[in-house]
Amino acid sequence: MNLYGAPPLSGKQYAAYRAKMGVETIVGVGLAVRLPTGQYMDDKLINLGENRFVFRPQLGILHTRNHWTVEGTAEVALHTDNDNFFNGKKLEQKPLYILYGYLSYMFRPGQWLSAGVGYDYGGEHSVDNVDKNDRMQDIGWALTYAYPLSRQSGIKIKYIDSRTQESTGTDSDTVLATLSFAW
Repeated sequence: MNLYGAPPLSGKQYAAYRAKMGVETIVGVGLAVRLPTGQYMDDKLINLGENRFVFRPQLGILHTRNHWTVEGTAEVALHTDNDNFFNGKKLEQKPLYILYGYLSYMFRPGQWLSAGVGYDYGGEHSVDNVDKNDRMQDIGWALTYAYPLSRQSGIKIKYIDSRTQESTGTDSDTVLATLSFAW
């Protein structure tokens, strides 16, 4: 939901609005909710489902100046308790704080290049009130290039590098290729 900037417009109206705006700032909030879907078995330690909700309130600021865009997002992941964790135990998790930032350059509509950085901290677990000492602290960066194939389709190539700053967590290098269609 936008709090400031970019009025609600239809697709064509929004395209015309964006074409005449050289400088713009948008402030918005959002709430992402992850439902406890997937198969969950309380007698198995590893499950496809989590048996708990995750609420992620978000605040974002985006500033565009001609072809350049700077974006910042802050959010917190709030997990409900899993009262039916492995063998009837209770799993709790402290909030996980997340920050993202991006710098993008638009060559033309649909063709852009973006570099981003992200950081998360917190999210410690406890099982039956016993702290697991597994605080998360990760740093990642990404580089993305998007290219339009037509007015309704495009491709996107993305490289993501993630490094944990704690004794628990994963380091990863990921390459993604995406083909998008709109109608």
